[in-house]
Amino acid sequence: MKKTLFRLVLAVLFLAALPATAQNYATHAVKEGETLQGIAQKYRVTPYSILQANKEIKTAADVKVNTILVIPINGNATIEKKEEKPVQEEIKPIGFTRHRVRKKETLFGITQKYKITEEQLKRYNRELYSSSLQKGMVLQIPKFPEVDPNEENDLDFVTYVVQPKETRWSIANKYGITIDSLLLLNPELLKNTDYLAAGQELKLPRPKGDSLKGQKVDLYSSYTVPPKMTLYSLGREYGIPSDSIVKLNPEIMKEGGLKEGMVIRLPKKRSDAGVVNTENFIFYEVKPKQNIFRITQNLKISRDELYRLNPDLENGLKAGMVLKLPKEKAAGLEVKNALVLDKVNLVDSIDVANRPKLVFMLPFRLDRVNINDVEKTEGQIKSRRDMNLSLGFYSGALMALDSIKKMGVSVDVQTYDTELSQTKVKEILFRDNLSGVSAIIGPVSAAALDEVAVYAATKNIPVIAPIASESKLSHGNVFFSVPKDAVLRNKMLTYMKKIYNNENVIIIADSTHNVANDSILSKFPAAQMAKLIDNKSLHLDQFLVKLSETKENWVFLETDQTNMVSSVTSILNSANAGDVKIRMFTTSYNGAFEDDAISKTHLSNLKFTYPSFYREVGTDSFTKAYAKRFNGNQPDRYAIRGFDVTFDVLLKLAHKNNLFETSKIIGLTEYTGNSFDYLNDWTSGYFNRAGYIMKYEDLQIKEVKQDDLKSNL
Repeated sequence: MKKTLFRLVLAVLFLAALPATAQNYATHAVKEGETLQGIAQKYRVTPYSILQANKEIKTAADVKVNTILVIPINGNATIEKKEEKPVQEEIKPIGFTRHRVRKKETLFGITQKYKITEEQLKRYNRELYSSSLQKGMVLQIPKFPEVDPNEENDLDFVTYVVQPKETRWSIANKYGITIDSLLLLNPELLKNTDYLAAGQELKLPRPKGDSLKGQKVDLYSSYTVPPKMTLYSLGREYGIPSDSIVKLNPEIMKEGGLKEGMVIRLPKKRSDAGVVNTENFIFYEVKPKQNIFRITQNLKISRDELYRLNPDLENGLKAGMVLKLPKEKAAGLEVKNALVLDKVNLVDSIDVANRPKLVFMLPFRLDRVNINDVEKTEGQIKSRRDMNLSLGFYSGALMALDSIKKMGVSVDVQTYDTELSQTKVKEILFRDNLSGVSAIIGPVSAAALDEVAVYAATKNIPVIAPIASESKLSHGNVFFSVPKDAVLRNKMLTYMKKIYNNENVIIIADSTHNVANDSILSKFPAAQMAKLIDNKSLHLDQFLVKLSETKENWVFLETDQTNMVSSVTSILNSANAGDVKIRMFTTSYNGAFEDDAISKTHLSNLKFTYPSFYREVGTDSFTKAYAKRFNGNQPDRYAIRGFDVTFDVLLKLAHKNNLFETSKIIGLTEYTGNSFDYLNDWTSGYFNRAGYIMKYEDLQIKEVKQDDLKSNL
């Protein structure tokens, strides 16, 4: 494995080092209109450096007018940058069709046939930039939204005032449009949040019935005019203009106006099932190729009820429609922010038109490596955890890039060696423009991660933390791929509480694990506390008398001291005989339990059970492919994590090239050895809630499934 990693060192991109300069400081009084990013650019420093030098400033929002900032500078002259003109956002295709080139066909003929431009054709068939059209070529033809020639006519739109508790989904549902259409009509709406303020005004298409174009006969009903009914009153009742009623019924003009007893045609009234908000409804966005039967089965709702709540279905089911559902249907469904999430198969949902740009920032430590000295380099890889982690992780990431490439997705990859240096990270951020980057994986160290996260936030770039579970700073753009200890502990205790049957619970916890101790007591108030000597070893005599011969003994061991784990497991294994039955658990799994000094036989005899953010894997398609690429070597834990983290990011970007948007609609994802279920804490970041319960059994480590946990325990 070490030789494989050495070869990987040679494959990592060479990064030129920039000279470091002495650190100086300046002061700056914030002026009207200035931002943290603008000030950082002016002094050629990173936003994070300014935050570090001004501890009272927690976020960019805290930078107010007249605030005096201390600016760390490197003696460089201030350079005023020209303001860049905003790039107009291009219209993205809503899908693609395939076209096989025939003999004598031309680019012009193809563009005329599909009503696209030559540039649009070449953009999604890049080989046409460098080669001519050839018979038999298979081209991707982009399909763009149809443009209504009257789209810009204000008479076709209304101004809508947002009501309290309404959401984007509920409003889109009310007007029969998609979320993307709502954003297109209202470009001032932020794309990285779903927030709407009560009283906010939106531009929306007139409700159906105001326009006579494209209406179907089955959308209308007969109406017998009662006495004293006027066109104005009838229009108000049905929510359509009076002139639309006349156009639908030209006999009104022939008769000289609306007459009692006249039978006319009017649009069917919309169902009024209550105010549409997140208190009484949840919402579902229709996906491509879905049908009514599949939707009613998946959402557990009858066809009649679905049509009653969503009368627009009479006009046909369309991808992008937002359907309204009773809130009680949320039971058994995965709902996030009032929107029902599909169990999306990301592999089947990729869009090859998406071309993600991915950046890796890992401490390869190429500054310490002499590639001409193979023996020394292999020794460094073996002894240095940062190199071992980075190279293992990156080897798995390369496998993920291979996998996504085979699916037809093109990825632009840039790799940087952070050298485990915050200074180096600053140099990278200064030197290279990261605009247009879809996601950054790394760095590893906390300080470097904070530096990159602050910078990336100014460009709305998501950052994936490979091994971190949280940060001391608040980063709304960071995806923490490792669950917090509290999440794993709660997962473990929740499971244990479900299968608890009056077992004898004993807690062995050193003084550094008071949180774990208190958490266990909150679930098992009758638990006994074992006494420790000098916070290092178990008071044997007092402990043995706590063991029960009539109940199974559940012993929680909470420590990160290897010697303590070794001695306690040995004691428990010896006592686990005859009428005394002992199981060992922990809610704080760490490296002490994996040390070579710990007997795996003892752990297996005690059926040691613990929570983990990763699971042990056997021989699967990934391990076979890895061994084939890397000369028969098996992937270690870092390589498996590198594959899972990277493949998860790539699949989500291939589905929709915006990780923030994809995270709203994608729930739990699971790969070779890791799972991801991110919860958005808005200001603090995205936190992974997925984890496993693992158990030693028959000298193997096995995953304990929730469904069979009771029987296995």
